[in-house]
This record gives sequence, structure tokens and C-alpha cells, in this order.
Amino acid sequence: MEVSSNINTEIESLKTKLTGNMMEDMEIRDQIHNLEMKLKGVKPEDSHFDCIGCGS
Repeated sequence: MEVSSNINTEIESLKTKLTGNMMEDMEIRDQIHNLEMKLKGVKPEDSHFDCIGCGS
């Protein structure tokens, strides 16, 4: 639970940095998206890193 709490805290912190300018916010939104995927246990469909990550 502590890990998910830390991720949620980091997401909330990043959200406070959003400016409303899509170009300026792109990197922050990407970081938020990656953290949300990590939190939900989701990975990209075409990720070739799956085999490397799990060792299979």
C-alpha cells in the first residue's frame, strides 16, 4: 500500500505543475500517465520490454 500511496502523492504533485499549455505540459502529462499505468499494473500492448522485464 505504501508504494501506491507514494505514486499517488507523486501524481498529485505533478498535477500541480500543469500550466494548461499543452506543449509545456506534455512531459509532465507523460510522467503522470506512466505513473498511473504503473499504479494500475498496465503496460503498453506492443511493449517488447515485457520479456526482458520478467526474464522469460
